[in-house]
Amino acid sequence: MYHVYVLKSLRSAKRYVGMTSQSVQERLKEHNQSASLWTKGHKPFKIVYTEKFESKIDALKKEEFFKTGDGRRVLDRMLNEK
Repeated sequence: MYHVYVLKSLRSAKRYVGMTSQSVQERLKEHNQSASLWTKGHKPFKIVYTEKFESKIDALKKEEFFKTGDGRRVLDRMLNEK
């Protein structure tokens, strides 16, 4: 199982989009412990969106989409509806 996830920085309000085969909660812990260079300067984070995929290729496609202009607009709409 693969997960696409979106984190929101509680410090800068910036979003981070990622993909993992591990638990999203475990990946969040890693980001909040400075495991990633980009997230190191924006921690702490909270999870604002997750989506499961059986295929790694499908998960990568969704992650890449969310990093495009259209994907960011879709995320904005989805997250503002919550």
